[in-house]
Amino acid sequence: MPKPTSKHPPVKLTKGYVDRIKPGPKDEFHWDTDTKGFGVRCTPTGKLTFVVQGRPNPDKPAARITIGPYGVFTVDNARVTAREYLLDMAKGIDPRAVKKQEQAEGVTLKEVYDSYVSRPGKLKASTRQWYGFYVTKVFADWQHRPVVEITRDMVRERHGKIMAEGLPGKKRKGGAPASANSAMTVLRILLNYAADEHELADGTPLIPVNPVRAMKRHWAPAGDRSEWYIPFDRVGAVWNMLHEARATARNRDARAGVNYVMFLMLVGRRRGEAQSLRWDEVHIDRDDPSASYWFLRDQKFGKPVRLPLSSAAIAVLDACERVEGNDHVFPSRGKSGHIRDPRATFDRVDKAAGRKVGAHGLRRTLVNVAQREFDIERFRIKMLVGHQPDASDVTARYYTDLSDLTFLHPVIETVGEWVVQKGRVAAGENVVSLRAS
Repeated sequence: MPKPTSKHPPVKLTKGYVDRIKPGPKDEFHWDTDTKGFGVRCTPTGKLTFVVQGRPNPDKPAARITIGPYGVFTVDNARVTAREYLLDMAKGIDPRAVKKQEQAEGVTLKEVYDSYVSRPGKLKASTRQWYGFYVTKVFADWQHRPVVEITRDMVRERHGKIMAEGLPGKKRKGGAPASANSAMTVLRILLNYAADEHELADGTPLIPVNPVRAMKRHWAPAGDRSEWYIPFDRVGAVWNMLHEARATARNRDARAGVNYVMFLMLVGRRRGEAQSLRWDEVHIDRDDPSASYWFLRDQKFGKPVRLPLSSAAIAVLDACERVEGNDHVFPSRGKSGHIRDPRATFDRVDKAAGRKVGAHGLRRTLVNVAQREFDIERFRIKMLVGHQPDASDVTARYYTDLSDLTFLHPVIETVGEWVVQKGRVAAGENVVSLRAS
């Protein structure tokens, strides 16, 4: 930055001189003779601000730094501050970089989270909410600390605490290994983001080594999640249990929770994608069930999509109660207006299945049935459950219309009918399971 020209010759800046400065049609600078590079800027509105100008690097333009407004600073203490800046610049230190570093070093975990989730169009609302839970609950005592203060030892200690005691505020007692891993994964993502967004005065990342790397060989074993699905010989028992649970549900919310779990079991989508389904996003064609679909506006990958409905799924929707003033298919009296986590029903599914299943395990069940029972091609299954096509599959990624998947109705109908028949067999009816021809 070249030194600005000024119609005012350098003078010794004093209180009396500064008080007599009159504004001009544009910014004007008055430079001090005692301390070269120290001056005062006067704007057309008459605002007076002390500045200092120097060259920390002889190969780069001069740096002009604002010291502060006249009135907050006197001439004398502004001159003292200017000399400190000039001394730093003589040593090759750019005060602007130092100030930027000080600001970066003060960035807190909560500020990093706020910045990360506020990026337009990057995260789903449910993801923002889940990240917020980790920051404000799991890392509540860290959220207002500068991220540079988070150490490897702190990471390991917190991970061990969650493994042993579980997540704070959760009703379930005991350790939570998978949640401990998830918490550290979120922390790692946020700290990587902080390292990308902020740097030190020398241009190096604010966080040169992510402290979550301390977990590299210490992640909690979560078991083989590929086995988290309903065993085929237990599908009928689970399906019948859900029918019984719906018939004996103690209230409307409980019935909606059961219907929601049954729907997940039949469509194979993510928990968050189905829970907020509204009736205006459901189209049921009584004359041609194969033309029935549900519209998913907010899926994890890609654009909104029409998904086929099997006869079994339509039967579940027909059993759902419509609530006046609430357009959700799976309504709840909670703030969101829809079912969020019917934990009791998922626990009953686990018990009937004889193993851990969970919401994601219902997706795995549908995938396993489609692949292993009916040998349905992988590409069709991936589209149905909302997985992105392989990067090498150019045709699927860039030529296939993935916004309308109703042509996959035969797949979802076959799986749905298989589930229903498994229920009949488990109930003692003489039914032969379908097999692919």
